Amino acid sequence: MAINKDTQLCISISARPSNFGTTFHNYLYQKLGLDFIYKAFQVQDVEHAVKGVRALGIRGCAVSMPHKESCMPFVDEISESAAAIQSVNTIVNDNGCLKAYNTDYIAIYKLIEKYQLDNTKSVIVHGSGGMAKAVVAAFKNSGFNRLKVYARNAETGKNLAALYGFEYISSLDHQQAEILVNVTPIGMKGGKDELTLAFPEHLIKAAETAFDVVAMPVETPFIKSAERFGKQVISGAEVIVLQAVEQFELYTHQRPSDELVIEAGNVARETVRK
Repeated sequence: MAINKDTQLCISISARPSNFGTTFHNYLYQKLGLDFIYKAFQVQDVEHAVKGVRALGIRGCAVSMPHKESCMPFVDEISESAAAIQSVNTIVNDNGCLKAYNTDYIAIYKLIEKYQLDNTKSVIVHGSGGMAKAVVAAFKNSGFNRLKVYARNAETGKNLAALYGFEYISSLDHQQAEILVNVTPIGMKGGKDELTLAFPEHLIKAAETAFDVVAMPVETPFIKSAERFGKQVISGAEVIVLQAVEQFELYTHQRPSDELVIEAGNVARETVRK
């Protein structure tokens, strides 16, 4: 569909934009015949970027690190998903009113439901950044009470655990949990810890479920190890696609079929790999 004066613009703002969201959204716009276009922007001045969303009539705005919290003073309304963790990854512009959401939180919450994770089970979350906040909040609001936070940064780890009333642990030695969740860059393609396990092998052997939010590659060392031991696995590929399709629905009020979402996710991952 040719760009015209009525074409609706959606954008992303980030310190380090990737091509995943751009490819994912534009692919679905084309397949569904929607008069939308999506463009990523590298942004340092978050205040004027968000104010520009309103001023230019931009329909939607994805927000990535480090702007997920600093953008909040410049929106008009905070949804339940964003308020739950005081962090934003999506802004929707409805006739000049900017409403903030967190589809990372929504994606984790829905995956807990999809995989029927038992909230009586014990959980260890490895990580303490913005995404870890979404993960811990989603588990908390899904009724999990036996959760521990482990992080190499003791200060942020303790703060995250205290925020939701959980225990911080300074080591994974002598620990055990039925659900293990990695919310660090460990295992991410191209990173310095690309070949590293996010959890010690003895913990993976003792667990029931391995949940990794790292999206590239789909099978991280953590996920591969869990599969080798016959554990239930939830990959970061599911997280990134689900949070993106939640954004897509907020922007367009359309929910693509599961088949089309999988197709778009595969195309977007191939673009990122290149």
